[in-house]
Formats: sequence, C-alpha cells, structure tokens
Amino acid sequence: MERPDFDSIKTYSEFSKYYWYREELIKICKAHGLKTASGKIELNQIIEAYFSGKKILLEKKQKRARKVPVKELSLKTGLLECGFTFGPRFREFFEKQTGESRFKFNVDMVATAKAVKESGDESFTLGDLLDIYYGKKTYATYDRSALQWNRFVKDFCADPATDKFPEKLKAAAKLWKIVRESDQEKVYSPELLDKYKDSMG
Repeated sequence: MERPDFDSIKTYSEFSKYYWYREELIKICKAHGLKTASGKIELNQIIEAYFSGKKILLEKKQKRARKVPVKELSLKTGLLECGFTFGPRFREFFEKQTGESRFKFNVDMVATAKAVKESGDESFTLGDLLDIYYGKKTYATYDRSALQWNRFVKDFCADPATDKFPEKLKAAAKLWKIVRESDQEKVYSPELLDKYKDSMG
C-alpha cells in the first residue's frame, strides 16, 4: 500500500492505516508547530488530537544564560556546569576513569543525561554518571519497552492478515496491551493475532 504525503491525509483513521517511524512523526509534529514527544504512542496521540482540531503546541523553552564550560574535568564536576555532551572530550574522560580504551556510553547514561538537562539538576556530577555506568545508582532508565513496541507495530503492519483492520495502529495497540500484560514474549506473530482475534473486536 503506497503511503501518501502527510498533508494530503484528511483523517486520523486514514493516517492510522500506514506505518510511520518515530523520526517521521517527530518531523510531522515539528513541521506543524506541534509538541514533540520522545515516545511513538504520545506522538500518535498528538497527531490524533491535531486531526480532531486540537493542536498540542510546542512549548517555548526559556533561554538560559550560557555558561562557559569548565576546562578541567573531575568526578566532582557538575554535568550542567561542564556543558556535558556525548562527544570525544567526555568519552576520553570516561576512558581514563574506567580504563577502557573504547568507552561507550550506555543507554541509561544517555537517559540520565537527558533527564538531568531537562530538570536543570545542578547537583548531578560526572561521578554520579560514572555510578550510573557501573549500575551503582539509578536516576533515569532507558525505556526499553519503546523498542519492543516499535518492533511489534512494524511487524504487525507488515503482516497482510492485518489489512482487514481499518485503523491498524489502534488494532496493534489492543494486541500489544494483551501481550504486554501477559508473561509471553513481547513480539508479534501471525499466530498471536489468530489467538487473540476475538479479543480485539
């Protein structure tokens, strides 16, 4: 099924017939001045509201005075104070701290740094971030369920058997809810659809 351009789609029902990547949803929201969220479910809710005439607008962030990043890094250096990024300067710093020659930031470090920046937590240090790396502390964790959902809905939409659903995304969400609340593997399969087809009416 060939997917039309977003601006030529008139209803959320029509929009839901097609599979959209998270990055595409973010671009759509940005292009229409809508709020951009981190998860696909919330992005779809924003777009659904848009089609119903309610615009969830992008919040304007207040500009903060830019601080000059500190030159010398230590474990006591604040994450905000040093203008932390995932670039070479900080990778080299963590290589020295861990003794690993090819240091890689893990997903919980990424989620934590984002949360620290969003909350403006000036007490959080590079030492705290190192503790996140070693699993000694928890601040913000990466939402691994988002990856499972993305894979699930992509496989659901790719299955020709799901063409009978006028709103594929809603149908996928119903099946996902059943799977998520069970102890079975969080992956889509045609057998799964067959098993729960009566519960999706």
